[in-house]
Amino acid sequence: MSVLQSWPVQREFDPKNMPFRRLGGSGLRVPLFSLGGWLTLGGTVVGDPVKEIIKTAFENGINMFDTAEAYAAGKSEEEMGRVIQELGLRRTDLVITTKLFWGLRKGPNDGGLSRKHIVEGTQESLARLGLTYVDVIFAHRHDHNVPVEEIVRAFNYVIEKGWALYWGTSEWSAREIEEAHHVANKLNLIAPIAEQCKHNMFDRERPEKEYHGLYKKYGLGTTTFSSLASGLLTGKYNDGIPEDSRFSNHSEFFKDTIEGLKSPAGQEKIRKVKELTTLAEQELQTTISALALAWVAKNPNTSTVILGASRPEQIVENLKALEVLPKLTPEIMEKIEKILGSAPEALPSYGRPMLDRFGRI
Repeated sequence: MSVLQSWPVQREFDPKNMPFRRLGGSGLRVPLFSLGGWLTLGGTVVGDPVKEIIKTAFENGINMFDTAEAYAAGKSEEEMGRVIQELGLRRTDLVITTKLFWGLRKGPNDGGLSRKHIVEGTQESLARLGLTYVDVIFAHRHDHNVPVEEIVRAFNYVIEKGWALYWGTSEWSAREIEEAHHVANKLNLIAPIAEQCKHNMFDRERPEKEYHGLYKKYGLGTTTFSSLASGLLTGKYNDGIPEDSRFSNHSEFFKDTIEGLKSPAGQEKIRKVKELTTLAEQELQTTISALALAWVAKNPNTSTVILGASRPEQIVENLKALEVLPKLTPEIMEKIEKILGSAPEALPSYGRPMLDRFGRI
């Protein structure tokens, strides 16, 4: 029995055909597709179904599981921790990530990124997960009311205590990530290794343009969420909001998104989804979902694509994206881009000739 866990190991990890990438510039290897608990695990999905989802993911090469203190008010961490123990998964086989910021109570120090909440919030997350450490702990948002030095020092402390192995950011701007690196370098502390951001065919500006300078400079990697645009890129919303869908189950949370689909811009997105569906089915013999996930995974700065699932079958279906990846030739990518028409504008060259793409940029 491993000294890192107190439950018997029942299942050995088999990566199957899952590709692995380094998480940013670190030495940590993560599966190209991982599983997240947002809105599902501990929320709309509880009990035995959670076990079936995580078991199916693990048996299909996914060994990275992402959650947060705020997901289902801590229940996501509790359910994930319970299932990991009940399935008897070896701790060293797993990459477990969680996030801090929102807190679970209304006290003045029960949220944000003060040293107090980072330290206490980490301990509470570990207690809910039933673990002695997580692999990566993310700052779920930037805290404009706390000095960046305090944030960096606090996460450095958490790592030195052995409660986390690395830390990262989520939904931070490029300027905020840059400042964290400057502070870490200046004080010889540990800098964030990854950013958890939204990235899909309709949300591209931040990961593809704003972070552009950070990838090479700091080795930043992304753990992307909402890569199916909350289900829009599955085609399920082409003709309205079906029952038991994410938009239906969380109608208040997605109120603005649902209303936006009725607008000309929203209808244009649906038109593009239909055109992408035709391309996926006729030229790639796959689904729009698999194409959309493979498209995000193809980006070399993507470390892992976080999948959401309310049923085990969704994981198996979404992992068909692995079969699509080799089919995304430059010609197919060009056709996709022509449909989307949303590539972020390149930085201006002010009339100068283009640089040789084989030279040093």
